[in-house]
Amino acid sequence: MPKIDQLEKKLLHYLGKAIADYNMIQKGDRVMVCLSGGKDSFTLLHLLHQLRKRSRNRFEVFSYTLDQKQPGWDDRALRAWLEERSYPYEIAAKNTYAVVTDKIPEGNTYCSLCSRLRRGTIYEYASLHGYSKIALGHHRDDLIQSLLMSILYNGEVRTMPPKLLTDDKRNIVIRPLAFCQEKDIAAYAELQGFPIIPCNLCGSQDNLARQRVKRLIDDLAAENPKIPSSMLHALGKVLPSQMMDRDLWDFKNLEQQRVGSGSQADETKAQQDYVIGRQQIGEQRLWKAQNKKAGAHTPAFSEQSKTT
Repeated sequence: MPKIDQLEKKLLHYLGKAIADYNMIQKGDRVMVCLSGGKDSFTLLHLLHQLRKRSRNRFEVFSYTLDQKQPGWDDRALRAWLEERSYPYEIAAKNTYAVVTDKIPEGNTYCSLCSRLRRGTIYEYASLHGYSKIALGHHRDDLIQSLLMSILYNGEVRTMPPKLLTDDKRNIVIRPLAFCQEKDIAAYAELQGFPIIPCNLCGSQDNLARQRVKRLIDDLAAENPKIPSSMLHALGKVLPSQMMDRDLWDFKNLEQQRVGSGSQADETKAQQDYVIGRQQIGEQRLWKAQNKKAGAHTPAFSEQSKTT
């Protein structure tokens, strides 16, 4: 099998797994893919169109690109690529570059403000045009880098969720590449010959925190290749009782929950609750095992939609 076919098969597998695990796409969804011109969003758009065809058009895919008037922006090759494949699209223009350079002193990082301005424009467009999902091209490495950046620089345990309801509850954001590795995406994009548009605004700034964190993870992965996948797995295995967040765990009243701390009736109830809790955990594990055996990672729009 040619290398490009191997990569596409692998990426489609993990794309479908993420879609199924987090119920990202349902029958009739209108999915707006944010095509920035980078390797990740090109890969996402192309693969979603592949899935759309396989599902017999059970959902719609639309490409939206925002020209932020950055120096050197040239979307002619991008337009030609989209039109050659008959992918529906729109390229909108909004001069957020002028806002960013006006507000942020030279030498400082533009990324935060640039992202907020772009995000607001994207959300508004999706709402106005009735798109039910906004698909972003963030991959596994983005998620684990964001986790570490949040811990190191913000003092919070958070990252980019695979599926998100926006604060105003008007949009749902999905990240179908959440399980895909950046190296596979980069290799696939190169073999596909996607007409990449470099981000001169962000790329001109060296020593960004994300690049330092990326190097740190890469160094650790050189010693133990399982570290990146372990970090991703940790995002789905949060144990509130082993953390320090008082909003998630009732540390103040643990004494009242301790077996033997009260009456015989309280102790009996605590024991019963413990048994019930263990039974529920067992049932959940059995359910997951059965679903895995039955092929639960089939994309939701191709199987579950048959009953909707």
